[in-house]
Amino acid sequence: MAHQDVEKDTTLREDDVRHGYTSSQDDYECEFTPAEQRKIIHRIDRRLVLTVGILYCISLMDRTNLSSAAIAGMNVELDLNQLMGSISHYSIVTVVFFTTYIVFQPPATVIARKLGPRNFLSAIVVLWGSVMVGMGFVKSYEALAACRVLLGVLEAGFFPSCVYLLSTWYTRFDVGKRYSVFYMLGSLASACAGILAYGIMQIGGKGLPVGTGTKVSAWRWIFIIEGALTMVLGIIAYWALVDFPDKAVNSWKFLNEREAMFIIDRVNRDRGDAKPEPFSARKFFGAATDLKIWGFALIFFNTTAVTYALAYFLPIMYVTSLYTALLGEVLTAYAHSLTQNLGFSIGASQCLVAPPYALAGIVMYATGWAGDKYHLRGPIVVFNMILCIIGVTIMGFHNNANVRYFGVFLTTAGANSNIPAAMSYQANNIRGQWKRAFCSATLVGAGGVGGIAGGLVFRTQDAPGYRPGLYACIACCILSIIVVSLITLGSWRSNKKADRGEVELEYYSDSDQKGFRYTY
Repeated sequence: MAHQDVEKDTTLREDDVRHGYTSSQDDYECEFTPAEQRKIIHRIDRRLVLTVGILYCISLMDRTNLSSAAIAGMNVELDLNQLMGSISHYSIVTVVFFTTYIVFQPPATVIARKLGPRNFLSAIVVLWGSVMVGMGFVKSYEALAACRVLLGVLEAGFFPSCVYLLSTWYTRFDVGKRYSVFYMLGSLASACAGILAYGIMQIGGKGLPVGTGTKVSAWRWIFIIEGALTMVLGIIAYWALVDFPDKAVNSWKFLNEREAMFIIDRVNRDRGDAKPEPFSARKFFGAATDLKIWGFALIFFNTTAVTYALAYFLPIMYVTSLYTALLGEVLTAYAHSLTQNLGFSIGASQCLVAPPYALAGIVMYATGWAGDKYHLRGPIVVFNMILCIIGVTIMGFHNNANVRYFGVFLTTAGANSNIPAAMSYQANNIRGQWKRAFCSATLVGAGGVGGIAGGLVFRTQDAPGYRPGLYACIACCILSIIVVSLITLGSWRSNKKADRGEVELEYYSDSDQKGFRYTY
């Protein structure tokens, strides 16, 4: 919980920050009435959160549509079931994306700050959309892997830049709900991607020729149509996206100078870091010395190890036993067992992905709302991880197929809800423009490593029970609970020291605002 114990003789500004209050809760002089303030903030919500949320929806759909293409014939046509050592070509194509996705995230956040989010984000969206279209015309495993590597380079800067951008516009206890809506729109991609892919698959071999007279296969249309849609949205995003608060007046038909200054003052009263700073390598890389930053990253890694496994393999989970034989080791343990029991057709397997993500959206927003209202961060993460543990256990160990499908609901809800929860947890406990940029990159980078783990943790040699993989998922959830407990203890001790006047938290220069307290 946000710390509430402060001395009575502090200034009003320090008192507000120590209580963790946002300026929307404070009675301070402002040229706008409370109703006008709410209208400004809601306008930002509609323009900023919805725009980046829709783009993230497309981003997530583009990086995880391999599974839809796989069951639509890609694995057979490109011979992706062939093993290279003990790993299939399909697994390699899945994992190579994350190599460049992780490496290019830290420099990408710096570039986003320099160029501005409108220029940077709209450009990379158009570029990765063109790569997606190209994936629809590849003729070999090597070409597909090369496209995935390039896709990782281009998508590397998107998610951390969006997380960073959102954190600069909102106060600490306004950001939880916004992160939830942002990621909820991404979950919508996971829910609808299968249905969209099934609709595209109906095109079959119709349409454009590839090479000499060969028609485009159903799986190729998935990449071509979704890639073209991405490019169109990237062009629209140039006008729809907004810049950082200090340059908001440059955004197309957005805030005027007075309204932008209100937002800057509001954020400054909350944590004192709305003012833009010139790039400093010492401030950017110096954030690495803060141990709690790596704790947040570890929580994010543990969470994405499960969420990426769901995103990549849920469509495959329900497919017929024929495709089970074709896809081999890329199936997770629970996917293998559910497939044998349920035996759904390809169409059903695509469409059954949606319902669990609908529940995830409800849980995601509810926990985000509760976290902001009651100033909670750590307990929200713990709740989500407990939900995930229960779900994974049911999915992996229950004998009834219908009950296992219920476990999919719990696992999807817990794991996906924990993404915005972890983002809010981190955003509430750091201060400074470049530290915030570095931490956004490390958080999402750790999530990329989690994606690699999620794609490789279930091995063929562990069949038929795949117990090591299931235990690994449960262990990730338990580890997150332990890390939250350690961060909470450390934050509580630091707040007590600050109360006694022994230390100023997140205070690095005379220009920094005093009175900061950690949220737990």
